[in-house]
Amino acid sequence: MDNFFELNFWEMMLRTTISFLVLLILARLLGKKQLSQLTFFHYITGISIGSISAEIASQKETPFMDGLVALIWWTVLTLLMSYLSLKSPKIRTWIDDEPTIIIKDGEISTKSLKSSRLHMDDLLMMLREQSIFSIQDVHYAVLETNGELSVMKKVGMQEATKQDVKVPLTLPLFMPSEIISDGKIVKKNLDELDLTEDWVMKKLRKHGVDSVSDVFYAQLQTNGSLHISLRKNGI
Repeated sequence: MDNFFELNFWEMMLRTTISFLVLLILARLLGKKQLSQLTFFHYITGISIGSISAEIASQKETPFMDGLVALIWWTVLTLLMSYLSLKSPKIRTWIDDEPTIIIKDGEISTKSLKSSRLHMDDLLMMLREQSIFSIQDVHYAVLETNGELSVMKKVGMQEATKQDVKVPLTLPLFMPSEIISDGKIVKKNLDELDLTEDWVMKKLRKHGVDSVSDVFYAQLQTNGSLHISLRKNGI
């Protein structure tokens, strides 16, 4: 009995490890779009691949090689459909559908609501998530293929830009980036930004900080300044 339990345990460990490694490789092959589950097709594919992997790892009754072949073949089919969708707009529309105009110039398209199987409560909730409480403020609302609602407000309801109020435009010098994390300098980000540790220390001294270890977090701002959070602040 003990030998049987030990054999079964190690078999499950081996199956799980191999399934994990294969799934990791396949996930890399599928790419970022699959991982982010942008459309319903990719969402279902991701669930199916995960289910097959779980079946291989946890169900002793499932032949290991059969499950592995099914997992790899499912991935191949997904890659094939993704390739075909890149080459053919018709296939892409058939797989992922296409964006649907729900609101045009403040008027709701009941036909689009019906075809999208979307009721008014859902539509109003999606508008409120974008801080829009009145449908008449909407010029266009488009239901994307990933189920999210893209909204263009009417001109009079749009937020004013710097160009609208004629404020001088200044291009950002840097992209906000992590410079210090938990008392350690993030050298990779410094190299990408073409900055040095001496530059960081000069910035810290301007804030009265003499040691990197005293800093919990520091972020480079667009204007070249550092936003610093110290350990002594109780974080």
